[in-house]
Amino acid sequence: MPSVRIALVADIHHGADTFSKKGSAALPLLEEFRRFVADARPDVVIDLGDRISDESREADARREREVADAFCPIRACVPTFHLCGNHDRDFLSVEENAAILGQDLGHMVVDLEDWRLVLWRADTLIRRPGGFLFSEAGLAWLAETIAVADRPLLVASHVPVSGHSQIGNHYFERNPGAATYPQAHRVRALLRNAAVPVLWVSGHVHWNTITTVDGIVHLTQQSLTETFTSSGTAAGAYGLLELGPDSIDWQVHGLDALRMTLPVAPLARRWFPPLPPFDEIAGHRERHLRVETLASPIAAR
Repeated sequence: MPSVRIALVADIHHGADTFSKKGSAALPLLEEFRRFVADARPDVVIDLGDRISDESREADARREREVADAFCPIRACVPTFHLCGNHDRDFLSVEENAAILGQDLGHMVVDLEDWRLVLWRADTLIRRPGGFLFSEAGLAWLAETIAVADRPLLVASHVPVSGHSQIGNHYFERNPGAATYPQAHRVRALLRNAAVPVLWVSGHVHWNTITTVDGIVHLTQQSLTETFTSSGTAAGAYGLLELGPDSIDWQVHGLDALRMTLPVAPLARRWFPPLPPFDEIAGHRERHLRVETLASPIAAR
């Protein structure tokens, strides 16, 4: 079977230039992405969320519409799916995002040849304090989707769930709690039950990463307009993910370029569960030895 080709763009952040984001470059870079899609001819396009940098209800709605307009020629040629990021949700509801984009933004499953695309559109409203919080209904939906899977799964979310290190990240090294869901361990526990290969892709953290947990590979793709890894110039990052029956190829273009190839089969293998803390293991062994010693015939004399 031929590979499924998926074009990815993350964290567009259309808006004013703030911190290390070059928001003023977003729309011109989206035009570059449109040309890339036209040349690459993917089967699907996925926008991983954070289309804007939030400012106010009125400004956010206007900028969301401008991004939606930029996607119009892409959607006319290729099935395109959007996820909400936290900046899309600070002043706008999911329903308002959906109305602007012209598509439902609930959880969704799409079969793509040998693979199944799972759009896990968990809530991305960031609470202060508290951070992100996904719903029990969303977790149950994901559990059922995993349980009935009969082919490899590509799961897409805005917020990553791998729990990978944020050391060196401009935003999240000192704010690691805002880089994922506090309950992400519950998602990883569900993934351990998957009987098929699983690949997870996210945005949000503004850098390219590859993390393997329990045999499942988690990817995060760089932001279109981020500058902290590219010497102050917008990274212009967009990717092409090719999913074949036997191998996966992920290439990120732009100033923060990356290329990765890996086999599919190992993504279905689950690792041994983690050991208890070593101190507990040592304590258990010491107690076991004391019991054996007290029970021995020599000790009894």
